[in-house]
Amino acid sequence: MVTCPSKIPEARLLERNEAPVRASGSYVLYWMIAARRAAWNFGLQRAVEWASELGRPLVVLEALRCDYRWASDRLHAFVIEGMGANARSLSRTPVHYYPYIEPRSGQGKGLLEAWARDASVIVTDDFPCFFLPRMVDAAARRLPVRLEAVDSNGLLPMRATSRVFLRAVDYRRYMQKTLPEHLDRFPSADPLQGVELPRLDELPSEIVTRWPMARIETMHSAASLADLPIDHSVPRGDAVGGSEAARAALQRFLDHRLGRYADGRLDVRERATSELSPYLHFGHLAAHEVFDAVVRREEWNAGRLFHKATASRSGWWGMSPAAEGFLDQLATWRELGYNMCALRDDFASYDSLPAWARETLAAHADDPRPFVYTLEQFETAATHDELWNAAQRELVQDGRIHNYLRMLWAKKILEWSETPRDALAVMIELNNKYAVDGRNPNSYSGIFWCLGRYDRAWGPERPIFGKVRYMSSDSTRRKLDAKAYVAAFSAQQTMF
Repeated sequence: MVTCPSKIPEARLLERNEAPVRASGSYVLYWMIAARRAAWNFGLQRAVEWASELGRPLVVLEALRCDYRWASDRLHAFVIEGMGANARSLSRTPVHYYPYIEPRSGQGKGLLEAWARDASVIVTDDFPCFFLPRMVDAAARRLPVRLEAVDSNGLLPMRATSRVFLRAVDYRRYMQKTLPEHLDRFPSADPLQGVELPRLDELPSEIVTRWPMARIETMHSAASLADLPIDHSVPRGDAVGGSEAARAALQRFLDHRLGRYADGRLDVRERATSELSPYLHFGHLAAHEVFDAVVRREEWNAGRLFHKATASRSGWWGMSPAAEGFLDQLATWRELGYNMCALRDDFASYDSLPAWARETLAAHADDPRPFVYTLEQFETAATHDELWNAAQRELVQDGRIHNYLRMLWAKKILEWSETPRDALAVMIELNNKYAVDGRNPNSYSGIFWCLGRYDRAWGPERPIFGKVRYMSSDSTRRKLDAKAYVAAFSAQQTMF
């Protein structure tokens, strides 16, 4: 049996099949599907370990299919821009980078198996959401060579615990107890630094002919996207994809927004939020790199940790209030969603809501609704509420909604739908279709929180909502500069 010593934490490394490692193979293949970056990447790091151990070239295959649900100009362009960044980064290394963009549905079929024929071992990413788990499961069953999946998602390994946490306070306490031992187990910032690997002299002729490398320099252009069988009604957003753009956004946040994060996140006039979620979702940026950047900015060391796990949202890190507030979002709320998606197959199902939420929503299922809208009316922002319409237009136009307004957006869909199940279906459809950071554990956390997940019963009991937390447009207007927001995303400003 061929083995490879690893510096990857054991909880992050999964053997997905029982096929052998072929020491006589021609190369090691890293099948990049979620951690789409060349830095701070446990998956790439593990592939480098195998290539070094076996003395084989390393190939990075990054493919983009065209028939995934909600495939659109917006999502395709973001991923392709990330491919361009990876090509530039890996061009300075001995790695052979192979980007493939499927031109028609089904034409990418067989590509992975073709690469597997001469591979020694295949490493891929362990991501718990969207179609990726099913895709990796199917690949594991049919590949004739060892397939390993590596978790590069968060500061804590998703499978460090078998417990599904149902409240943020409980996960925060667990994180505070557990994270210190993981702070010296980060991925390498540059897993290829100082690594000497043989180069791949020649690509398999079948692959070059049947699945030619994408010309990613131009594939994200409007003309090239127009040739693909994807949804062209969802235009590109204003965010540019890729690790280079992600690092620029991170630096912009640190330089201009972090200091205002604690008090300015609710201000729609000041963009005090990080706006990093699209990059984290597509793997163009690692949570570890974000954490490292904040640590350096705060001139922090682990000795400043308050080592007793109090579950407090502030004071535990020993950092500034703004940094503590941001890290609670990064380390607690973000990874809470990954915990749910990794350990529960039904995370996107209405029946995964806590019993109290399902019971109270069922008790009020027949309550009269003040308004009932169809999916089309929601999608085209054709409701009576100008503030809600503005939030929906921001989603359609830019691929995001201001953090606080995203909660109101979902709460009102619940109030204006015939049933809670209908409301959930509308939320998932609109968020996953338009949000650049959709189709992610965090997306499902936010949507399901509005129906009671990770929350508690609230009083007074209200029509439709029952004991689920209530929000109103009037109360939201009092918290935010709603007038300016509505003006920015008025019907006259936005074209559908």
